[in-house]
This record gives sequence, structure tokens and C-alpha cells, in this order.
Amino acid sequence: MRKPDRRFNSGPILTTVTWVLALIFFSPVLWMVLTSFKQESAAASDPPVFFFAPTLDQYRAVLGSGAGSYFANSAIATGVSTILVILLAVPASYALSIRPVKKTSDVLFFFISTRMLPVVAVIMPIYVIAGQLKVLDNVWTLVVLYTSMNLPIAVWMMRSFFLEVPGEVLEAAQMDGAGLMKTLWRVLMPMVAPGLAATALICVIFAWNEFFFALILTAGQSATVPVFLVSQMTSEGLFLAQLSAASVLASLPVVIAGWVAQKQLVRGLSMGAVK
Repeated sequence: MRKPDRRFNSGPILTTVTWVLALIFFSPVLWMVLTSFKQESAAASDPPVFFFAPTLDQYRAVLGSGAGSYFANSAIATGVSTILVILLAVPASYALSIRPVKKTSDVLFFFISTRMLPVVAVIMPIYVIAGQLKVLDNVWTLVVLYTSMNLPIAVWMMRSFFLEVPGEVLEAAQMDGAGLMKTLWRVLMPMVAPGLAATALICVIFAWNEFFFALILTAGQSATVPVFLVSQMTSEGLFLAQLSAASVLASLPVVIAGWVAQKQLVRGLSMGAVK
């Protein structure tokens, strides 16, 4: 006689716990979105107001306070720096993965070691050099800094993706007479496109959210979105509803970019995970 299976099915419990944890982590974001549709009196009330008449007044106030220039500066600094990072990281990671040299590990360590240096340790010499070159409060200064900031991470990520390409593909391309550039751009790039999308999105997130360089090196002309968010905290008080509306608008570009590239992002992040 066959004994009944007494194994405990933990699937539903694990699913429930996962959903509870996800809701807990998402609740601050949800509260920020809800607060952005409140009046200031309702946003600052104690106890909190859960039922209210939604309004777009806070969004109108944010858009009417000159937020467009901040978003434009962030878009320029983020977009141009990400393009430069990809253009530099692809050939560098190709050389370090497909055609490595003896000191490849040293080069990789040097790349990643630049990320270990605290930003506060280099901000003073950068500020002095930028002042002497008269490029303070210049969005192109941020482009250079964001490029150097994201390039090491991009090289490491793209190298892991190139390592996933089978060697037979390269041998077949060489037998067909494909040169170095043709092999890179027409053979390898379509194969690592998901990894390229994941790398680009990571660079966009880091550049868009960067605050310290933008705060110290810019003023009114080239300030970015994070600096704009801080400017919402004035000496007159903390306007929670307006600050929440500004935060929602600041988050939208990254959320939309992640949603558009979600399929490529999932595939890209899983490419270099399994050897």
C-alpha cells in the first residue's frame, strides 16, 4: 500500500510572503504618488488623510516653477554621457574579453578601483580645475564626469556579456573573412544587445540620480533634477504635496525607460549570471 505524500507545500506561503514584502517596499512610492494629488493641508495633516479630492495643483505649481530647464539639463547630461559610455565601453570590453592580454586582470581592477574612491575626496580638485578652466555651471562638465563615473561599471558588465558569446561564432566570422569591426558590430553586437540595453539603463539611472557633482559644480544655469528637488525645501517650510509631485515627475523618465526596455533588461541581466 502506497503511503500518502506528507511533504509540506510551501509555495502558497512563499508567494504570500513575497507579495507582502513587495507591498511593504512599494508603499512609500505609493504614498508619494497619493500625496502628490493632495492639497498641502491634507498632505501635512496628522493623522494622515486617506480619502481626499485629488487635484493637479501641485503638478501645475512644479511645472510653473521653471522645472523644464532642470529636466533638460538632466536629459542632456544623462543622454550624452550614456552614449559616450557605450561607445567607449564596447570596444574596451571586447578587447578585455575576446582578445585578453596578460595584464587583463590588472586593467579590470584599475577600472573598478576608480569606483572605490569616495566622491567627496575628489570634489575639491575637480572644483578647482573646473574653476580654472571656467567650466563651472556647465552641463558639459557633468557629461564628462558622468562618463568617467559610469565607464568602469559599463566595461565590467559588457565584458561579462561578451564572455557568454561562443568561440565558434568568432571562428565562423573569421572563416567568412569578417574583419575586426565587422565582427564586432555585425556579429557580436546583435548577440549582446540585451546586455547592452541593461548596461545603458544602469548608466541612465546612475547619471539621472547623481546629486553630489551637480550640487557642487552647478548653479542656476546647469542644475539638474536632483538639485531641483532639493530646492523645493525652502526656508518657508516643507511643502510635502509639491515635493511629492516633483519627485513623481523626476522618477517618471527612469520608470518609463525601464518599462520600455524591460524585456531586454531581464535577458541582459541574466546573460552573465550563469557560466
